[in-house]
Amino acid sequence: MVSVIFPAAGQGTRMKAGKNKVLLELAGQPILLRTLQAFSVVPEVGELIVVTGREEMEEVRAMLERAGNLKPWQLVEGSTERQYSIRNGLACVAKEAELVLVHDAARPLVTEVVIARVIEGARQFGGAIAAVPEKNTVKIVSEAGLVVSTPPRKSLWAVQTPQGFRKEVLLRANEQAEQEGFLGTDDASLVERLGAPVKVVEGDYRNIKITTPEDMVTAEAFLQQMKEAGT
Repeated sequence: MVSVIFPAAGQGTRMKAGKNKVLLELAGQPILLRTLQAFSVVPEVGELIVVTGREEMEEVRAMLERAGNLKPWQLVEGSTERQYSIRNGLACVAKEAELVLVHDAARPLVTEVVIARVIEGARQFGGAIAAVPEKNTVKIVSEAGLVVSTPPRKSLWAVQTPQGFRKEVLLRANEQAEQEGFLGTDDASLVERLGAPVKVVEGDYRNIKITTPEDMVTAEAFLQQMKEAGT
């Protein structure tokens, strides 16, 4: 069985909406609800764990209760950092879960195909992340603002979510990070410190994280494109 944790406790200040961005509507439906529905159609997924702020718990609970078309779900209170919120979610994962996926609640356009790739990769390698080849030239820059080097673009991938791991691997990675006071940029960065393998699987350029008002415009365009293509 696969459990999925959705960090949704961020303030989303860059959205400038005065509320948690995942509660905003994308084409008439809350972003969070779209995200959860994307995972609810995946047969392997058995539970959804939404980690949100204390002040939003009741609003989110009421929204999910009205939805009625979701896999079994539970709400968990978040923390000051995304990593700590994930840790809170991990503490509530079902005992029978073999794999745990972590997915940004603000990525509502993830497809069933991408989710399946991550699940398969996690089963085979113990850890897997969705990512897409970087399109832009990337520079390594010093603190003084000077270019240090230009890494070859073919070796660069823009990482997305979901990220999936065997449950015991993700638990061990979080425990070690907590003991050593390490704060990672994503869940894979914690697992990498164990020396455990993390497989990169093909993501989707449309699987964007909605962060700014401009992202809403892009997401609506992508959503329309996906509807027309039947994906």
